[in-house]
Amino acid sequence: MFNFKSFLANLSQQPGVYQMLGEQGEILYIGKARNLKKRVASYFNAKTNDPKTQALVQHIHTIEVIVTHSENEAVLLECTLIKKHRPRYNILLRDDKSYPYIVMTTQHVFPRIDFYRGPRKKKGACFGPYPSVLAVRETISLLQKIFHLRTCADSYYNARTRPCLLYQVGRCSGPCVKLITQADYAQNVQLAMLFLQGKSKVVVTLLQEKMEAASTALNFELAAEYRDQISRLRQLQARQYVNVATGHADILGLAVQAGMACVQLLAIRSGQLLGSRAYFPSVLANSTASDIMSAFITQHYLNHPAHTEDIPKEILTGSTPSDQDWIEQVLSSQSGRKVELHQPRRGDKLKWLEMAEQNAKQSLAARLFTRSTIEERMLALQQALSLAHLPARIECYDISHSMGEAAVGSCVVFNREGPIKSEYRRFNIKDITPGDDVAAMRQVVMRRFERLQKEAAAALPDVVLVDGGLPQLQAANDVMVTLKLEEITLIGVSKGPGRKPGFETLHRLSHAPWHLPGDSMALHFIQQIRDEAHRFAITGHRLRRDKTRRVSVLQDIPGIGAKRRRELLRYFGGIQGIAHASLGELLKVPGINRSLAERIFVSLHDTNS
Repeated sequence: MFNFKSFLANLSQQPGVYQMLGEQGEILYIGKARNLKKRVASYFNAKTNDPKTQALVQHIHTIEVIVTHSENEAVLLECTLIKKHRPRYNILLRDDKSYPYIVMTTQHVFPRIDFYRGPRKKKGACFGPYPSVLAVRETISLLQKIFHLRTCADSYYNARTRPCLLYQVGRCSGPCVKLITQADYAQNVQLAMLFLQGKSKVVVTLLQEKMEAASTALNFELAAEYRDQISRLRQLQARQYVNVATGHADILGLAVQAGMACVQLLAIRSGQLLGSRAYFPSVLANSTASDIMSAFITQHYLNHPAHTEDIPKEILTGSTPSDQDWIEQVLSSQSGRKVELHQPRRGDKLKWLEMAEQNAKQSLAARLFTRSTIEERMLALQQALSLAHLPARIECYDISHSMGEAAVGSCVVFNREGPIKSEYRRFNIKDITPGDDVAAMRQVVMRRFERLQKEAAAALPDVVLVDGGLPQLQAANDVMVTLKLEEITLIGVSKGPGRKPGFETLHRLSHAPWHLPGDSMALHFIQQIRDEAHRFAITGHRLRRDKTRRVSVLQDIPGIGAKRRRELLRYFGGIQGIAHASLGELLKVPGINRSLAERIFVSLHDTNS
């Protein structure tokens, strides 16, 4: 057991980096600290109830520290060491490539537009950085169509004796064989560079002037070319989500589900949205949004030397790091200008953030449901449950209701390809005591498997997941015994303390309850299927509840039409007021006679009995 008291007694209070090592000398975790003694002592505080910290402390065999001259140095050293050692308990960003750029080789007589990645030491004008290679390729393709610039290497350009295919399809002006003058080509290069600088309105204005001049000179063919260029630029402006005159910011949207996280980065430069890219950092169970965002920002912007040149002036996030001021200070010192982290609350910036978060959810969902991910998780599930064969079909059942109202059961189906949404089913639950989840689960499973047995062609699942503990699992098992389907593996999944993901308890009849590690791929797969069943159930429940609430009980009472119903609701303020009204109070409502009041009174009291 690590003797932390004697270690802390001699620990420096200067800034630095600490490395927590396991029994075999492996690095478990690397962290930074403004005050090493205070930060390391916080891990051994008896009041700490963070499961991740508790698990980490149990494996610590020794701690090594590196004292730094400044707090900023500690952040940079932490990034370098995490990148080098990739510790198990750190949030890890796998991608460490430099940003891609668009470069214009202005030193050439006929400049070339090209893709470039790395430090900005290449001769020519660089534009970017772009969040992904795809965004660069799309922009270059667009500039080819509009301004007919060459993309070929100088060796290829110098060897040409006739125009290439790109000229034939209208994507190059043929400077290699002098089909365009140097002055005209230079004008196209200037317009392209203005566009890349975010001055698309200026480009449109210049093209309009050229079109009018060509039209006045009766050169209608040239005027038509300018018209087509303007049309393409207008289409691009219409697709542009970000509509600002200036802007130099990155927007970071975060989504977390089933043990995976996605950070979607939208890059705005010179008022233009250059594109977006999804990152999937490796996270541990119970990592907070602030922890993930803090790790992403430091590792993304500080891990690669080329990135520090392009740190934006503003970073917008929905989950700002707890050490925000420290990170701002380091980013500012590295970029040479003030950098701010903001959590927008209103206006256009909030819309940008919502767009980034929505994209993050979509990217994460696509990642979760890819065939390779599903296959890996299916194999992990087979090992975790000690199944003889790889499951071919998994079904999961969940119940959703509001205090017993409008209960709906769901069934979702997964196979080795992922979710089979065409085979999802919902069940409106009836004839049970409201709020009795066990009876509801029994009814849903019975209805489902009776139907599957009748439809002999329908495939039976290998594994059935039941959202709940032993009572729900026993109810499902009773159904299987009744229908003689005992060969199906039944697993109950009950939520962890505080409903925190990563701490679910698994139940299996004749087995003691057990937990899978927070970083288990099998647990993440179970969470993914369970969350999908819950989403499908709660959507059905809300639809059923809203439909029920739109139907007034007054509609079933003879003699009550729309006018009298409106008068009753206006007089008593709602259906609850009518239900609690006495016979005498009902008689005071305009248009309600004694016999009608008696019918209302009896009907509502029968309903509420």
